Amino acid sequence: MAAYLSDGARHVSRTSFLQDLLATIFERAAPRTPSNDRRSMKELCAALISEQGEASGSSIATAILDRYEKSSPKERSEFFRLLVEDHDIDADAIIAAATAYKATRDADILARLVEESEPPRQELLRRLNRLPGATGRLVKMREDLLAALKADPSFRRADIDFRHLFASWFNRGFLVLRRIDWATPANILEKIIAYEAVHAINDWDDLRRRLQPADRHCFAFFHPAMPDEPLIFVEVALTDTIPGSIETLLSDERQPIGETEATTAVFYSISNCQRGLAGISFGNFLIKQVATDLMLSLPNLKTFVTLSPVPGLTRWMRDEAQSAGDDDRRKLLSRLTEAQSFDDLQAHGQVLSTLAAEYLVRAKRKDGLPLDPVARFHFGNGASLEAIHPFADLSQKALAQSCGVMVNYRYDLKTVEANHELFAHKGEVVATRAIRSMLGPERPERNSRRTENAQRAL
Repeated sequence: MAAYLSDGARHVSRTSFLQDLLATIFERAAPRTPSNDRRSMKELCAALISEQGEASGSSIATAILDRYEKSSPKERSEFFRLLVEDHDIDADAIIAAATAYKATRDADILARLVEESEPPRQELLRRLNRLPGATGRLVKMREDLLAALKADPSFRRADIDFRHLFASWFNRGFLVLRRIDWATPANILEKIIAYEAVHAINDWDDLRRRLQPADRHCFAFFHPAMPDEPLIFVEVALTDTIPGSIETLLSDERQPIGETEATTAVFYSISNCQRGLAGISFGNFLIKQVATDLMLSLPNLKTFVTLSPVPGLTRWMRDEAQSAGDDDRRKLLSRLTEAQSFDDLQAHGQVLSTLAAEYLVRAKRKDGLPLDPVARFHFGNGASLEAIHPFADLSQKALAQSCGVMVNYRYDLKTVEANHELFAHKGEVVATRAIRSMLGPERPERNSRRTENAQRAL
């Protein structure tokens, strides 16, 4: 135990040093002063694109971001339209460059083709990001953009560039893994409470129960440009068995165990914190990194699993009830999807397990990937489906989404890469023999109809 604490202390020291160093690099600047530039947003964007001087560029970037953040929703939509229409690619120039390159294979023409293929708004966003503290502000801007997409799908052309740049700015090499514990600064802890998306943290006492005991861990990814904003975090319970109920993990009456007594690490909640980073994947890196670090520091840990929700199960069952040819099956599915409490479900545990197995293993989108978003995430990371637990979460939210079903996905670090390749190239998911045994023979024509109906429901 002492050795573990010593290693952990050295790790924290190294991480803190690196964090402080990088934060200093990214944030070093004079305090921000509001801009009084009176030019229009269109004029400011054109000026920033053409500006060569760093000082004047910073002044213009400040004016743009300040103006944007003070603007109304209508004005923000006008700004996004400006990005889409005034700073788009020149398709004719690309065609001309591509034609010339096809004929000559000249490197200079290739360079011109590459340059023409990049929308000017990408360079505009890069120049905005030179301003200290701008990265977080641009993340908030994209959050607004994603909301505006619903009213104007053409804005997606601008979002392609945001996503392209964010994938580079937030790649794994820049992310810093930090342990969140009861000694973490209060402003970070407040955000953990606010951002928890799976199992709500009710108050500070509830947070203490998730962070302070020796058998409870929490880890988050941070970016040096946003040192006070977690990007994603995972909560981990150390146990001596694979759990089948969220209540057993979160009960305030449970008896903690020592770290060295645990054999299993359970990832029971993973929450993305920044809506503006939607579509930028951190979770696969986070789980594998935490599992690797825990395995090295606590060699007594042999099993790494999740306790995950099945958020699309009830919706799929409702669709199955509508398309079922068997009257008994239709009535049963309808009764299950209308359940309001454990009393309505308790006689149907095996049925729920079988339906969940069918949904997770066989229900697919048109692209062949699993219908359930959580399953797509974990199978895509190389996890296998370990166990299905009816009645694992009897909260109203879980009853509405999955009739209370939760599942364990297993992360075996020796097989995750092979599982990932199998899933990525063949669309196959790895599940235990016990789960496979629940599934009867598949009828292709019915599965096709079921998938189409479920896709429409999404």
